[in-house]
Amino acid sequence: MAIECLVLGAGQEVGKSCVVVTINGKRIMFDCGMHMGYLDDRRYPDFSLIPRNAAEDFTSSLSCIIITHFHLDHIGALPYFTEVCGYKGPIYMTYPTKALAPLMLEDYRKVMVDRRGEEEQFSSKDIVECMKRVTAVDLKQTVQVDKDLQIRAYYAGHVLGAAMFYAKVGDAAMVYTGDYNMTADRHLGAAQIDRLHLDLVITESTYATTLRESKYVREREFLKAVHNCVACGGKVLIPSFALGRAQELCMLLDDYWERMNLKIPIYFSAGLTIQANVYYKTLINWTSQKVKDSYATRNPFNFRNVCKFECSLINAPGPCVLFATPGMISGGFSLEVFKQWAPDEVNLITLPGYCVAGTVGHRLMSAKTPTQVNIDQNTQIDVRCQIHQLSFSPHTDAKGIMDLIKFLSPKHVILVHGEKPKMESLKGKIESDFDMQCHVPANNETVSIPSTHYVKADASSAFLKSTWSPNFKFVTERSRGNLITDDMDMISKPVLRVRDDRVAEGILTTGKHQNPKIVHLKELVHTSGLETHDVQFALCFPVRITKMDEQQQLNPVSQESLPFLHQLFLKLSNNFSEATIQESDQNLQIESFIVSVCSKEKCPHRMNDGPDYTYEAVHFCCTWSGADEKLARNVISFMKNLVLNKC
Repeated sequence: MAIECLVLGAGQEVGKSCVVVTINGKRIMFDCGMHMGYLDDRRYPDFSLIPRNAAEDFTSSLSCIIITHFHLDHIGALPYFTEVCGYKGPIYMTYPTKALAPLMLEDYRKVMVDRRGEEEQFSSKDIVECMKRVTAVDLKQTVQVDKDLQIRAYYAGHVLGAAMFYAKVGDAAMVYTGDYNMTADRHLGAAQIDRLHLDLVITESTYATTLRESKYVREREFLKAVHNCVACGGKVLIPSFALGRAQELCMLLDDYWERMNLKIPIYFSAGLTIQANVYYKTLINWTSQKVKDSYATRNPFNFRNVCKFECSLINAPGPCVLFATPGMISGGFSLEVFKQWAPDEVNLITLPGYCVAGTVGHRLMSAKTPTQVNIDQNTQIDVRCQIHQLSFSPHTDAKGIMDLIKFLSPKHVILVHGEKPKMESLKGKIESDFDMQCHVPANNETVSIPSTHYVKADASSAFLKSTWSPNFKFVTERSRGNLITDDMDMISKPVLRVRDDRVAEGILTTGKHQNPKIVHLKELVHTSGLETHDVQFALCFPVRITKMDEQQQLNPVSQESLPFLHQLFLKLSNNFSEATIQESDQNLQIESFIVSVCSKEKCPHRMNDGPDYTYEAVHFCCTWSGADEKLARNVISFMKNLVLNKC
């Protein structure tokens, strides 16, 4: 069986997240987002690629839709898919996401239709009807979608209500992360998930190659830039999405304003953020532990220095700080304010997060001021203000991604929600560090992942009996003893330790109309009338010897004065401490590997010494079975580099 992953969005790009995963016949759509940088047919995922029969609609072809959080690039196409494309099946998201998603969708609809005059993609009624189909889930609540498919949500940080989702069908299991943050911030905790047995993890990779500075360094830099601007009489525009970074930065500025006793106004640009703060206060249990602890004395979302912004204040004299949506300056009020404030060099625009290609915010990130920015075909803005890009994004960085993958240890990884060159770099690191397959599919590509399938099998009595028998291994370890030489070298004393490494070795047999059965090897050979064969290997080769120096000759207990075989025993014991080495007068034995000193001048197993063989040597003859080929190679390679002392 295989897990089929069709990437309809966020494949080698950031925007319109949408991955359709088929697990053992169950088809799940993870996220249903829109692209903030496009207004044409690239805005939505290509839903026509979802596998279905000619007579099937989307409701029949999908088992469910799972939405990880309320950002538009993860939920923006959902009302269109349900009300225009006709999907009527189950939809799952967390309680905060269900509460806040309608606000985000309606705000976007108003900006695009009422303010910009774009063609309406879905109506207010469509949003209401869409949300009626949503089932809210709590963290770590196992939901049985049907008799075969179960899902579970885990805390993801990022924004209020964001969740990673675990999905399991039969023995196959996977996690889709959505967006997540592996470090806590002022108002949200770090992502948390159980250690799971997974075939696949599909993870975001927005900051695939970025290692961030500490949170405190970033906060200091941000506060310094804002303070310097307002101290000089400038206005600060902070484009931010109404939910998430706005609350984080408001908490930071509100606290700083209190400590510095500043009277300069901080404004919200829209009622949406004020409305969102009501939900933050209500859903306090989804925030960070620090916020929960302080809630008993004061709600940290009751900002003392932040007030509502009126449009008439855009050109009012004096300094101020303004939070305006949307965060990428792709339209809406942040774009209107940008047009007014950008030409004045005393003002500041700070970009606190990731900006998608095609947006004004993205063009500003790489611009050097002064510059010119084309808003559309008819509008060009002279940008003379200061521009600061600060990494206050709620996405995890490269270390966080690697930490999560290491913790979950899936068999396969798929990277989405990132830029292709950075994803390729992270892919190489995942494959080299963790020895697991990693994929970076583009939009509309399908990746097939082999899935786990457990087989129930009977076991023969002979096999079961073999597992009960002890499997003793005698390991000789060397410890420092009491024999001390004149030059204070110490000889190791052998200590015998016994281990019981009980290993069940059997063969899985299948037959027509019969259950699979595990049998013992000897049992299979007997019932099948087969003969056992064992391949034996032999090799004779030289090991270099040298004369003892005077100091060694004066020391009668030095191990270098011992016979060749015992010298070899001591050196092998020190370097192969996990192996059981048996010593006799004639040979040493490790498993089936037997080594002895060879006295035959024309040994049939002797390797050709070659023209460079000029040193004095002792030959060792070795034999072993095919089962211990790896062990034999390691021991022989070690022996060839030894130098023994001549007796």
